Amino acid sequence: MPSLLARLRRSTLGIPLAETTFARRGFHQGDSSSRKHLERIGGTFVHGYHMALDSRDAESLTQELNRIEPELRGFAFEGASMGLTLLDHLAPGKRNRLRLFLEGPASCHSYMVHIGVGWAMARLPWLRRRLEAGISHFDPLLRWLVVDGFGFHEAYFNSRRYVADREIPQRFSSYALRVFDQGLGRGLWFVAGADVERILTTIEKFAELRRSDLWSGVGLACAYAGRADNVAIEVLRREAGRYQPQLAQGAAFAAKARQRAGNQAEHTDLACRIFCDRSADSAAAVTDEALQDLPIDGESPAYEIWRMRIQSVFAGANSQ
Repeated sequence: MPSLLARLRRSTLGIPLAETTFARRGFHQGDSSSRKHLERIGGTFVHGYHMALDSRDAESLTQELNRIEPELRGFAFEGASMGLTLLDHLAPGKRNRLRLFLEGPASCHSYMVHIGVGWAMARLPWLRRRLEAGISHFDPLLRWLVVDGFGFHEAYFNSRRYVADREIPQRFSSYALRVFDQGLGRGLWFVAGADVERILTTIEKFAELRRSDLWSGVGLACAYAGRADNVAIEVLRREAGRYQPQLAQGAAFAAKARQRAGNQAEHTDLACRIFCDRSADSAAAVTDEALQDLPIDGESPAYEIWRMRIQSVFAGANSQ
């Protein structure tokens, strides 16, 4: 039974499962099997989030999260990191829950953990206003995934403002806005119900300057979350046109996240074979090779140089 403290946390910070339904969010219903799959992902995220609210320590939390089936496990870790971040900022007592989780048993899920932190920052007004200052103490490379997570949160919970009306968030640097759009592109996969035609028409409504990062996010979501068959994935690749390298880079990120966590999925491999012309493991290897001799942040953040190196590999493959 949950402790009194855990029940109190649930009553004040809990997220009703109904919040993850397409009907509640106003998302495109599309194919019923895709909708159910994506709703299940949302439910798994919330389950992981509630596990964190109930948890006593990082080790016991991780044991519970590891009982979730591998294909969905990363989403639970993402939700848990949101919960731990909120507890660090709102609950009395210790303020190192997230750090102990990230540096310890959740280290292999670091990509998803950083993204989950972005969800939490989107929920706390004082962190929303100072997002870039708030990520300064995270890993110099992966901290940008926090901004990506923030962008996904806004697509998921504020889709009218940021997807339909294409609003641009305030107080962001020019590069943070780009990473925000990468997360927004991931969120678009859910908002559009994995409907390829709807994704294409939605991206076309955005300013051209924003499309490359949106395509990167779509590639990551398609490869990581799945629910598109080979025909739909082929359509995405063809219609991406000059944004094919960004689409492939997003898929490679998804492959690396799953490889690192040991929760590889067939749909990730399928997306990589079509977007990247190689297996998921081979696409993940491209991301590792692109890290060699990566410079520290300068005029361009190291994270962007990393992404550009990966994209250049796939741009070269597409030109052959």
